Amino acid sequence: MKLGLADGTVLRGRSFGAPHEARGEVVFHTGMVGYVEALTDPSYRGQILVLTYPLIGNYGVPADGLESDRIQVQGLVVSRYAPTHSHFAAVQSLGDWLSASGVPAISGVDTRSLVQKLRSHGTMAGALLHDQTDAAHGLAESPGIAMRDAVSLVEPHSIVELPGPGPRILVIDTGAKESIIRSLRVRGAAVIRAGASSNWEAYLSRVDGVLLGNGPGDPRDQGPLIERLRRVLDLRLPTFGICLGHQLLARCLGGDTYKLPFGHRSHNQPVLEVGTRRAYITSQNHGYAVDEKTLPTDVAPWFVNLNDGTSEGIRHKSAPFSSVQFHPEAAAGPRDTAYLFDDFLRTVAACKGTRP
Repeated sequence: MKLGLADGTVLRGRSFGAPHEARGEVVFHTGMVGYVEALTDPSYRGQILVLTYPLIGNYGVPADGLESDRIQVQGLVVSRYAPTHSHFAAVQSLGDWLSASGVPAISGVDTRSLVQKLRSHGTMAGALLHDQTDAAHGLAESPGIAMRDAVSLVEPHSIVELPGPGPRILVIDTGAKESIIRSLRVRGAAVIRAGASSNWEAYLSRVDGVLLGNGPGDPRDQGPLIERLRRVLDLRLPTFGICLGHQLLARCLGGDTYKLPFGHRSHNQPVLEVGTRRAYITSQNHGYAVDEKTLPTDVAPWFVNLNDGTSEGIRHKSAPFSSVQFHPEAAAGPRDTAYLFDDFLRTVAACKGTRP
């Protein structure tokens, strides 16, 4: 098989996934481990993922610890695939998992050269194609998804209530990772998990706080959802956003967002807490960012990316609204920013019974 890019580049490799063609935005992730978590992260829906670490598949695929119930990527590109694995928790090989899931993958690609191209020119459309398929035709006709519809493909179709002794948190789910739900529940929170297009407004009177999770696509495409989310802010419900949730909250508050050249997708993104000397190593997966210059004066920057200066978090100066661009539930530092869930739940407890 081969990878065809929108600029005419064709990279040939060896298939080790499903023998299908697929089209999507080509993005890269620089983590050394975590391919199982990355492949099942709903934020990757509609994208072809390039893993830069040169050896992928060596610890197989476990039965649990996934971030959703399926592989979310359109396809996978690696330098070297290890078909054998010896990890005690593995139940199948990466190739078998991809094949059973209908997801194409190729190895033998010079991923360093590919990443240099994406860093120079930005992410671009691409397609995993059979050798005999014309690249231009495949880029136009191979199976893909409309990214405007990506959230509707990953949000849950039913509202689920998960009991707990602590505060009741409504997770408005645009593709939230399972580890976000686990991070709330391990702290005792009762979670109501509702898809973004569901009637979650019916639960606002019953909950103590709201979490806006991660998800795929451009936040500018979520105009109707943003209008609905302003109801949450009107009620002054404590609200915490993560990743796409950070961008949605910023837009609810009057800010703007923009597309990054190649995004942040790794386990080693350094961020600084504004006004302090505290820096954290974070896990990230996003292609869009909040434009801090467009935020109103009652919203303050909270975290900033130490590599490129982009927004990594905001806090409202008088209302219980905050968000971060990175993933505090992930094990990047390994638990550097998990305290943010504790802070959120403390805010929820402090605000309980004080809303209008």
